[in-house]
Amino acid sequence: MSKTLKVALAGAGAFGIKHLDGIRNIDGVEVVSLVSRDLDKTREVAAKYGIGHVTTDLADSLKQPGLDAVILCTPTQMHAAQAIQCLEAGKHVQVEIPLCDSLADGEKVLALQRKTGLVAMVGHTRRFNPSHQFVHKKIAAGELSIQQMDVQTYFFRRTNMNALGQPRSWTDHLLWHHAAHTVDLFAYQAGSPIVQANAVQGPIHKELGIAMDMSIQLKAANGAICTLSLSFNNDGPLGTFFRYIGDTATYIARYDDLVQSHSKGAETPVDVSQVDVSMNGIELQDREFFAAIREGREPNASVAQVLPCYQVLHQLDRQLQGAGQ
Repeated sequence: MSKTLKVALAGAGAFGIKHLDGIRNIDGVEVVSLVSRDLDKTREVAAKYGIGHVTTDLADSLKQPGLDAVILCTPTQMHAAQAIQCLEAGKHVQVEIPLCDSLADGEKVLALQRKTGLVAMVGHTRRFNPSHQFVHKKIAAGELSIQQMDVQTYFFRRTNMNALGQPRSWTDHLLWHHAAHTVDLFAYQAGSPIVQANAVQGPIHKELGIAMDMSIQLKAANGAICTLSLSFNNDGPLGTFFRYIGDTATYIARYDDLVQSHSKGAETPVDVSQVDVSMNGIELQDREFFAAIREGREPNASVAQVLPCYQVLHQLDRQLQGAGQ
């Protein structure tokens, strides 16, 4: 496939804009349609990025002439249904994390992907960030074996705001959204399926209706373990911080920075600028999506590859609701 790929993007919020910025750096791809809830704001974003078609209805985007693929950056609760809508329309689809907020919905997406043979990928960006790629390459080369991952995912989000400080139309979730990153990454880096998972959560927020604090323990079949702490109550520093404790080295990933940690507390910066063609994980994720379409292959972070993550989240959700006790 040598022609320009025509893409629609749904969701013109903070993450949708990150995708548009990344796609600007990728040759042979044109965003031809932008869909979002607020038509005026969507028109503003479309004008900035030179996108010709604007709508509030995904079905309108799917009817655009020559459309090849869709990237979904919409609220979590819409992901699975919209992914199915795209596949049924014969379009390749990349859906931002999480794939779903119920395992049954994720299984429906996978069943349809297998039926259609289209590319269906999920935005598990940690697989693509150069810092985590560096560690993965060490593991693949047999130079490092994960013994334990210690991960902190911290936000200060006591009101329903997005990454740009704007009001959200939906409610975020520590388990189905933020834990999904680490649950998938742990199994991916350990190279072994998760066989044991436990979770506890703090008080439920009286207005948002979600737990604002959570702790998760994971164990892989090969014996590696992971401890994950998540909070919407943490007043800085914010973000997700990964400590990889291996048999030959310890690494700490903070955003796109990676350091090697030493026994006396010193940290040696690791240059990850040459790991891939970009330092932008979203751009690298999109590059993989488009390459898989052109090459007719399964992408890294395909729906099939990440579904085991959602099986674990389902198990943890049942634990937290008392059904798995």
